[in-house]
Amino acid sequence: MAVPPVRADLSKQPSAVAAMFDSVARRYDLVNDVLSVGQDRLWRRAVARAVDALPGERVLDLAAGTGTSSITFARRGAFCVACDFSLGMLQEGRRRYRDHVVFVAGDGLSLPFADGVFDVVTCSFGLRNVADVDQALRECLRVTRRGGRLVICEFSTPPSPLLRRCYDLYLRLIPAIGSRIGSNPGSYRYLAESIRGWPDQRELAERIQAAGWSAVAWRNLSGGVVSIHRAVRP
Repeated sequence: MAVPPVRADLSKQPSAVAAMFDSVARRYDLVNDVLSVGQDRLWRRAVARAVDALPGERVLDLAAGTGTSSITFARRGAFCVACDFSLGMLQEGRRRYRDHVVFVAGDGLSLPFADGVFDVVTCSFGLRNVADVDQALRECLRVTRRGGRLVICEFSTPPSPLLRRCYDLYLRLIPAIGSRIGSNPGSYRYLAESIRGWPDQRELAERIQAAGWSAVAWRNLSGGVVSIHRAVRP
């Protein structure tokens, strides 16, 4: 199957955030596994079930990083495009999965694909990293066919006050833990700060709907530390 039509070339100049991800690409998945205490594997399986990729479907995995989630969709028979703005992440992904997944450099605010070419667009733990979340959601809508699906997996807000307090304490520890096992201590400070500033489940659902999606719903994972939002293009 051919790569969905590319709409425009991308600048090769990485942003500060892209450069940060470039610097941690090699050990990114290992560090995620440690910081999440293995929960990231459960989250990926939940995303795979929510995406429910069918053989022959076109799936865009946005902010795909090294393609750890993308390969799951490809192995189910879907044609998967892994899109990310970090060239370092894409290079590592190509090294691992180039025979199964197509890797494309792209900016979530101006995706390099034609209108309506994907059956599913999914984004796991990457929507926080775009400068304009609402524009990114509109871009996802643009490249999805009518009746196509959106699946967003992101850190969220635990409903339990006790769990929220424990989670906030853990976020304070993340920079120290990350600096011991990762290659860029600043990236883990950014991780904690971006999670704290992220909207809760209901607010994100409202923003997804405001971007033009319908049938918006969410499901909490790990007590609401993470949530999966699903929606359909009308």
